Amino acid sequence: MIFKYPKIAGFIAAVIFAYIIFSNPSVSLSISSLNSFGYFGAFIAGIFYTFGFTSPFSAGFFIDLNPSSILFAGILGGIGALIGDMLIFYFVKGFFKKEFVEFGKEKPIKWIGKTADKLFGKKLGFYLMQLFAAVFIASPLPDEAGIALLAGLTKIKASAIAIISIIFNTIGIIILLSI
Repeated sequence: MIFKYPKIAGFIAAVIFAYIIFSNPSVSLSISSLNSFGYFGAFIAGIFYTFGFTSPFSAGFFIDLNPSSILFAGILGGIGALIGDMLIFYFVKGFFKKEFVEFGKEKPIKWIGKTADKLFGKKLGFYLMQLFAAVFIASPLPDEAGIALLAGLTKIKASAIAIISIIFNTIGIIILLSI
């Protein structure tokens, strides 16, 4: 076996490959053409907002969009982002679960966990990790990092992920729409 964590290595390779594809100007132009779809385009761009390789295009779409109702467009984008985040959550929870358990047993990861517990305590450390993940989710940064952090390293329920996703993605999208 070349990689100790082949699924995680494959996922990272897929993100890099997707970044290369989505760096192509014609792909970028196709995504920006969603502007002609109005509010439906906001919903579709919300789905793209969650994935690392499409989030820059989605963020650009929201900055360029000039909807008559920023709140309505933000909510529709947030609902689209919720769908994308739940896909990521179930994918990470199901496909990567075994590797995350093994990864959590590695010495550096154990050390980070123990150090965080000493500095913050278990309860505060858990809430800080959720806050850190929520910031990733709200920003145009890849939601995969925040969702993977929550899904892979905690026992968080899908309903909690859904609430975090809809609230923070909607806030992030409304901020972009207001620019």
